[in-house]
Amino acid sequence: MATLLYQLGRASFRRRRLVVVLWLVALAALGGAAYAFMGPTASNFSIPGTESQRAIDALKREFPEASGATGTIAIAAPEGQQLTTPDRRAVVADLVREASTLPGALGAIDPYTAGAVSPDGRYALIQVQFAAQADEVTDAQREAYTKTGAAATAAGLRVEHGGEMMASVPEVGSSEGIGVVIALVVLVVTLGSLVAAGMTMLNALLGVGAGMAGLYAVSSVVELTSVAPVLALMLGLAVGIDYSLFITSRYRQNALDGLEPEEAVGRAIGTAGSAVLFAGLTVVIALAGLAVVDIPFLTVMGLAAAGTVAVAVLVALTLLPALLGFAGRRVLPRRLRRADGGGDAAGREGFGFRWARLVIRLRVPVILVVLLGLGALALPAADMRVALPDHGSAPKGTPQREAADLITEGFGPGFNNRLVLVVSGDSAKRTGAAAQEVMAAVQGTPNLLAVAPPQQSRDQRTAVLPVIPTTGPTDPATETLVHDLRAKVAAIDEADGVEVALTGQTAVGIDASEKLSDAMPWYLLLVVGLSVLLLMLVFRSVLVPLKAALGFLLTVGATFGLTVLIFQQGHLADLVGVDTPRPLVSFLPILLIGILFGLAMDYEVFLVSRMREDFVHGDTPTQATVNGTGHGARVVTAAALIMTSVFGGFVMMDDPIIKSMGFALAIGVVIDAFVVRMTIVPAVMSLLGRAAWWLPRWLARILPSVDIEGERLRHHLAAAQPEQELTRV
Repeated sequence: MATLLYQLGRASFRRRRLVVVLWLVALAALGGAAYAFMGPTASNFSIPGTESQRAIDALKREFPEASGATGTIAIAAPEGQQLTTPDRRAVVADLVREASTLPGALGAIDPYTAGAVSPDGRYALIQVQFAAQADEVTDAQREAYTKTGAAATAAGLRVEHGGEMMASVPEVGSSEGIGVVIALVVLVVTLGSLVAAGMTMLNALLGVGAGMAGLYAVSSVVELTSVAPVLALMLGLAVGIDYSLFITSRYRQNALDGLEPEEAVGRAIGTAGSAVLFAGLTVVIALAGLAVVDIPFLTVMGLAAAGTVAVAVLVALTLLPALLGFAGRRVLPRRLRRADGGGDAAGREGFGFRWARLVIRLRVPVILVVLLGLGALALPAADMRVALPDHGSAPKGTPQREAADLITEGFGPGFNNRLVLVVSGDSAKRTGAAAQEVMAAVQGTPNLLAVAPPQQSRDQRTAVLPVIPTTGPTDPATETLVHDLRAKVAAIDEADGVEVALTGQTAVGIDASEKLSDAMPWYLLLVVGLSVLLLMLVFRSVLVPLKAALGFLLTVGATFGLTVLIFQQGHLADLVGVDTPRPLVSFLPILLIGILFGLAMDYEVFLVSRMREDFVHGDTPTQATVNGTGHGARVVTAAALIMTSVFGGFVMMDDPIIKSMGFALAIGVVIDAFVVRMTIVPAVMSLLGRAAWWLPRWLARILPSVDIEGERLRHHLAAAQPEQELTRV
């Protein structure tokens, strides 16, 4: 592998103009395709195989007018006044008529006839039914919806607009650019050269640009959720910078050792490039493995992010050597651009060597302290709860949050739930009778506030019964209610010719959480198993991959604990702009495991590949550990700071999903890079000694040798050297 990549690096260096032109043409083509074929992103979450999804599909098929997005207009009179006076009733009636004529609206329900007026008469709810699904609603329709009620506001009433119509797509803005700026500063400090830093950043930006353009180019045929492009951008940018930095650092070292630029590039791609290839492969495996969960939106998110990571690897292995060919020795700081290779500056040992020796000297207490510390941070994870976000978790001041708070104030938190019992029968008579049976069966269920009378489709064969709990969407009592209702109607559902199912946003969230929990062990088995096998192939060791996997468990446990502590329990929540603690979004745990595992293996490969390289080339296990940590410390530190900066920029977004995801990834990278990989790894590797590289003979014969340490490349170069000298003579 190293020899093949060495040749690829030299070829890209020699034909650098052609390589750059080809990448620019590819970027332009992908950009044009994205512009021509870009489709809308979706905000809905489908969960195939669940009861809630079966009910949604039945509504779309049998009762389409009840399956579209709903809008809830909340109205409130001034404190101490009521909406039941004749003049106020007239104002509300005008608002109902106005909402009924909105583009795409099927109609609006008068709150007085529907009984949607609070007992004190101060609050009222107008339900507006739209034909299109929430993700199919146009910006013009949403804007027209939010502009209704101007006359009511002028009459002294408070009007807030909520419901599924207010679902919004998170947008990447200037706040996320702060992370890129910080990453550029870290690159300048690490590399000591504006040319090297700018080239590394340019390489990463071109890669993420190509990846994102390709993603949007297929969005017209593949349904992308609103979070998928943000996740792909987040990961593609972070790993793109890291991979470019890793290869550039090895090139600089080769140049300081006196190698000519072309040879320095070839060897950098052959050695560091091999590590990048396998590190990227572990990330791709972890992300693509999300497909085993069998939830479409999660599969798309994983594949989208995996695609951008794959492009980042390809760019690092082909475009970066070409850019290094243009930069030459200008990637070195001015003081090191001497022909002799940098003199004493090249030979000085940095902090990484001193840190490695300190950790090795105190390895047993270091291991114990880290294990106890990370274990303590993981304790809050035992209280972790998950759910799909609702409008009550939106940032304060947003229209959907204001509407949700007003509804809770006037009617209680249960009115922000959308639970619906769907009854389908083989005849109108059977459906009507079954709907009445369902109504009677659920009466008296704990935590049930009310069940509205059934509304039947035009052919009378499908009926919906809105259900109102007493608690909010993310309350554990609501989850209990969902299970209780399903148990009570199970006997009716089993009758011939009748189907009964409970759905709604809250039910979808509960079903998603349960399906994700069931899939978690299989996902871990697949991803961790495949990655352990891959690392066994790379390092030709049994204990190193197992150590890497166990270290990851420490990382993910502490990360979950801190995320729960802040986002769910509310401790230090102000630091990240969380105004209302809520359960974590249901797909965050499994998504976080996949991403963090891939990134953790990045740092493992970066550090241990150098240890393996020095050990194979004759160093003792302890000295190889010191060398690997010492040479890799600066790069891993910079890479971790860059990733943390990029992910941290997404914490500034208002969207609670992206905010929690950015925080968890940022803190996870910090823990894994500095605590697990830079501390635990050298301590454990020195403790294991030669046993770290033990591989049974029978397994050694089976596993192919990928030569990540470049041993065969070294023999190839040594054999080629006399021939080159003879040619020169």
